[in-house]
Amino acid sequence: MLDREGYRPNVGIVLLNHKNQVFWGKRLRTHSWQFPQGGIKYGETPEQAMYRELHEEVGLQPEHVRILARTRDWLRYEVPERFIRREARGHYRGQKQIWFLLQLIGRDSDMNLRATNHPEFDAWRWNDYWVPLDVVIEFKRDVYQMALTELARYLPRVNNHNRFLRAGLRPFHRGDAQGGRNAPSSAAGTAAPGQGLAGD
Repeated sequence: MLDREGYRPNVGIVLLNHKNQVFWGKRLRTHSWQFPQGGIKYGETPEQAMYRELHEEVGLQPEHVRILARTRDWLRYEVPERFIRREARGHYRGQKQIWFLLQLIGRDSDMNLRATNHPEFDAWRWNDYWVPLDVVIEFKRDVYQMALTELARYLPRVNNHNRFLRAGLRPFHRGDAQGGRNAPSSAAGTAAPGQGLAGD
């Protein structure tokens, strides 16, 4: 289902733990890591699609999470032609997404990457909030930046360090001055950039 401009309606999910770290999933049999996301089916609301994707990709039920916020408008990214399936070229441009910020109120053990017969991820980790911007595939980076920045103000208060996150700022470290870019405070691991296909 594409809109008139060639974008597929989609939802993205930023899932937090009690430390405001985010769920980061490794796509099945690839070196690609990303947030959970998926298309909105005909007749679904974005919230309904979000809960369906949350179960299909992470194995969580609505009672395992609390919705903290969602982006106000659609956020779009274009998919480079080399990542678009041949039969979709010429009319498919990319994704338009509504992003949800969720807090896990269940346990890590409630997550099940094989909740369906068609798993999306085969591994996962918790990462610090801004780390995905440095490791996500390039064509998704701008939409990740927009989503994380808009949602940061709704992060639960954890400690004083959290004021950077809630203000939509990436903590500055002395070593960042050379590169002229603020970097995340730490990573919960190093993820390799990956490659996504149009159907995700």
